[in-house]
Amino acid sequence: MARRARSRGNGESRRFLKRQPPRSSPLQERWRLMVDGDVQGVGFRSSCCRRATELGLSGWVRNLSNGRVEVQAEGNPMTLNELRLWCERGPSAANVRMVRLSHLPITGDDWFEVRP
Repeated sequence: MARRARSRGNGESRRFLKRQPPRSSPLQERWRLMVDGDVQGVGFRSSCCRRATELGLSGWVRNLSNGRVEVQAEGNPMTLNELRLWCERGPSAANVRMVRLSHLPITGDDWFEVRP
């Protein structure tokens, strides 16, 4: 008696999970935050650098000659929003009036630093 061959077409392929191709990097954005108020001479840059590093962001922070602080940070939008919320408060000695946000092209930096 002859054995019947099983069809291995569609039936078998449904039993096994197919591997998904690996995702490219998660959604990344670069934000520029202009912090207005009494934010120089109060430890804003070092505190901002520490907070951004804790959040795993990359970029930099610096004082501007007009009394503002400029922050450029790159990472996940939710994490960037946490940094923005922190910048709206700043360290305890700071008096933040306003934070302006704009989007920039991604640079791919992988560190955060204080710039002069």
